[in-house]
Amino acid sequence: MAATRSSELGDLVQIKKQLITIIAQCKERGLVHSVKWASELAFSLDPLPLNEIPPPPELTEEDAQDLDALCLAKSYFDLKEYDRAAYFLRGCRSQKAYFLYMYSRYLSGEKKKDDETVDSLGPLEKGQVRNEALRELRVELSKKHSAGELDGFALYLYGVVLRKLDLLKEAVEIFVAATHALPLHWGSWLELCNLITNIEMLKSLSLPDCWVRDFFMAHMYTELQMIKEALQKYQSLMEAGFAKSTYIISQIAVAYHNIRDIDQALYLFNELREQDPFRIENMDTFSNLLYVRSMKPELSYLAHNLVEIDKYRVETCCVIGNYYSLRSQHEKAALYFQRALKLNPRCLGAWTLMGHEYMEMKNTSAAIQAYRHAIEVNKRDYRAWYGLGQTYEILKMPFYSLYYYRKAHQLRPNDSRMLVALGECYEKLSQQVEAKKCYWRAYSVGDVERMALLKLAKLHEQLNESDDAAQCYIIYIQDIFSCGEQLEHAEVSTALRYLGQYYFKNKLYDEASLCAQRCCDYNDAREEGKALLRQISAVREQGEPSSTDLSLPCVFNPLSNNTTPVRRVSPLDLSSVTP
Repeated sequence: MAATRSSELGDLVQIKKQLITIIAQCKERGLVHSVKWASELAFSLDPLPLNEIPPPPELTEEDAQDLDALCLAKSYFDLKEYDRAAYFLRGCRSQKAYFLYMYSRYLSGEKKKDDETVDSLGPLEKGQVRNEALRELRVELSKKHSAGELDGFALYLYGVVLRKLDLLKEAVEIFVAATHALPLHWGSWLELCNLITNIEMLKSLSLPDCWVRDFFMAHMYTELQMIKEALQKYQSLMEAGFAKSTYIISQIAVAYHNIRDIDQALYLFNELREQDPFRIENMDTFSNLLYVRSMKPELSYLAHNLVEIDKYRVETCCVIGNYYSLRSQHEKAALYFQRALKLNPRCLGAWTLMGHEYMEMKNTSAAIQAYRHAIEVNKRDYRAWYGLGQTYEILKMPFYSLYYYRKAHQLRPNDSRMLVALGECYEKLSQQVEAKKCYWRAYSVGDVERMALLKLAKLHEQLNESDDAAQCYIIYIQDIFSCGEQLEHAEVSTALRYLGQYYFKNKLYDEASLCAQRCCDYNDAREEGKALLRQISAVREQGEPSSTDLSLPCVFNPLSNNTTPVRRVSPLDLSSVTP
């Protein structure tokens, strides 16, 4: 199967022809986002010679009869006069006219819903207003579907109606049928992406064997946080001939953002802006990266640039919100995230970011509401689950926190921040064994914030497990010194203080002396370091020999030379708590 698709991908001329055909079909039906996706892909491929360009499809008798009504209705549709368009398509019988008739009615209902809510309600209530046309559309489309009269486009619309009515299981079945009926229509694949919740569900679906499926799988892997697989897929698509595609570059940048490879993501977003300077999609993700790096001038430039291009776009509002948030103007930031949600109440990023702003403003109830809305939009958004965990932690409700952190951890099993948060929760609930497991796992998967070993050491310290605590502190110090962060890290002094006392108690005076000397490099540990040195010299004057117990953990030499990479020491007795 994979071989078939790779050979399909090899024939770029055929793919280009298919893209030109689907662009024309989607244009006639007003499916602008699918037109844009296919056009971006087609633009990244070499132009076809005149004799290779596919001819327009032949008209049927029904198409010929409906041609004038269709042209008139499409002109009204393009002007967003949806009721007027639907009125002139009532009696038409061709597939094309039927789709535009139903789609006009659907969009008319959506427009009325938006008009009704935009002034009267805030974004938090917007999701509660329904499109009145949905039930009628469902009944009519259901009859046609039972009779087998729906083409790929009409099946797509039927799926959208079912999804809007929260009939998600039926919607998935219809979208799968739509991808089989019309594999080149990206809209059906994208809708399917939003309904798949886990990898098991993805594997259970019977999808058509077409080159578009590779794009879908790559997108799906990104959504399910399977970034390694996603990057492999996108790499193979670029090698197959889509190297110039701005869509793929943006998707790879988003994937790197998801695994917090900030430098690589920033590089790709800057490259994307060079190729497509007026692009607005994904710029909210770019602004998240600039925010994390505290790059104020760059974020300010991006915000001003997007305002010049289109200040009433969701992404622009999110970028401005991030800019104000970085300047600690949280009320203004929340205002812009609310504006984004007025423009699109299903904007996932804006809900999550608004939750963060309410957290900063200590408005926990509004934060909880915002995070819950984010989860309603997308249950796979680990940031919203994590945000809820943090909110309940502030409210001193650790059982609730634990539930939400677990959800976040399930979505991001290799994210150390989720594991450290889980460990802290278990600690508060006096479940020390579980806490130890979480901290050690956080260290094993690559601790982003370098806090896991420190917390594990302190936990061992509280439990009077001095050997284990010392071992964790040793690995912690070696880690910090090996990456050259020791001067910036305040907690090194804590580790050195503990180890100095630990070695002193175990009569390893040389090691204790070394730790005490290093303590003197830190303001908060200087006095204790000097006191320990005095104690050591007093003991040595009394002629007491150093211990030669080799079973005790030892800080070899990385402490004295912090530029040398160090051998990682495995903990003495952590095997029992390693998950």
